[in-house]
Amino acid sequence: MHVWRHPRPEGAAGLCVGAGSDLPVHWRRSKRLARRIQALARRERLPHRVWTSPLQRCADVGRWLRRWGWQHRLDTALLELDFGSWEGRRWDEIGAAALDAWIADFAAHAPGGGEALQALLTRAAGWQPAEARLVVSHGGWMLARRWRQQRGQVLPEAATWPAAPGYGRCWRL
Repeated sequence: MHVWRHPRPEGAAGLCVGAGSDLPVHWRRSKRLARRIQALARRERLPHRVWTSPLQRCADVGRWLRRWGWQHRLDTALLELDFGSWEGRRWDEIGAAALDAWIADFAAHAPGGGEALQALLTRAAGWQPAEARLVVSHGGWMLARRWRQQRGQVLPEAATWPAAPGYGRCWRL
């Protein structure tokens, strides 16, 4: 399965952005990523079907492909981590005490009262549509999926959690 991280959204710099932040992506970035997915599908003779998170930063890529005759499926299981009340706030405004509480119990703590990383790990690992070969999702989802594939049930600590892939990057998972 090929999974792309969505293109860089508008206005995300310095903000906590997760499942509750539906930020737009410039149409050119969405179209450019759709063309890259289309080219890979052509090279590898993959079905013209793409699964995306329903957030517009992912779904807009799927909408371009649908315009070109593809099947586009939205799936909430592909959403980013939900940061609850932290969504859309500047990281420096969240406060050291709140961040320290998350870091201290990284996998089980629900930042901002949203979703614990443990839940994202389970959701990402459990997503198994039989015919899903091309996916557009989020950096956190991609990290969670790869973590489970490589480390099984071992829970991450903040210090061992890797950096997210760059916008528009593709991983084979």
